[in-house]
Amino acid sequence: MPTPMSSWLEQEIYSQPALIAALLERVIPQIAGITARLPAFSYALIAARGSSDHAATYAKYAWAAMAGYPVALAAPSLYTIYQTPPRMEGALVVGISQSGQSPDIVAVLAEAQRQGRPTLAITNDRSSPLGAIADEVIELGVGVERSVAATKTYSAQLAIMAAFAAALSGARARMDELRALPDAMAAILRGTNDIARRIKGYREMTGCAVIGRGYDYATAFEVALKLKELTYVLANAYSSADFRHGPIATIGHGSPVLLIMPGGAAYADLWDLARDLQQREADLLVISDMPEALALARTPLALASASS
Repeated sequence: MPTPMSSWLEQEIYSQPALIAALLERVIPQIAGITARLPAFSYALIAARGSSDHAATYAKYAWAAMAGYPVALAAPSLYTIYQTPPRMEGALVVGISQSGQSPDIVAVLAEAQRQGRPTLAITNDRSSPLGAIADEVIELGVGVERSVAATKTYSAQLAIMAAFAAALSGARARMDELRALPDAMAAILRGTNDIARRIKGYREMTGCAVIGRGYDYATAFEVALKLKELTYVLANAYSSADFRHGPIATIGHGSPVLLIMPGGAAYADLWDLARDLQQREADLLVISDMPEALALARTPLALASASS
């Protein structure tokens, strides 16, 4: 747990369970109202950058799998640099930005309004340009993020995208699962006290591969981004499917590979890849709640359950 001398990063990481609990309490009724007011749409077009773009990538899976809505990621340069915005018939246009200040994300929503499409902003600052332009606004409300890397704001964005997926699906069970999220986050954080000791051997690492699939594809990209911006490690994120088509050739004895492989629909594919990487003598770090997956790793990082 963080101490009074902890960094802002540590404090913000450990603040997440309480912040997400408060966020869900506040936004679940708001999201229900927004989904009831939305005009008919066929798909979502999401504009975002950086960590927010990874939250949008998560929504590609959550909104489609839970509610049947395809999600496309916008190319903001078409709206700003090239001045050639595409047609948006049938789209709900969503902008995700922690600060709400990104001009190219604002430009996508401005064009959507010009074309008569409904717009939604997800931001930590309702008074920002993004919040001001959108028809509907969900404010993260998790406070100023003082650390260099986004932590609590990214988790809040994921929670909001999951809440929209649950609301659009109409499945009460999905929303009940989401309400259990803060307890699960707290359980995982209780198991992180010895991580610094366990990963000490990777301090000289200069590069690694980070692999996930499906819902965890976005997580792989976010982990790789955090490694790059906080530790200057050249971390590359891949889907397990894409990794087999070329990049796996770079893996040999001692190559660090971080696998995000909790139990679920994508687990069997990641298990097969982990066994292949073991044959290549890769140095495996495995994040999982599955004992047999953790047993493959030199550095197992177990996911705790909410009841532990």
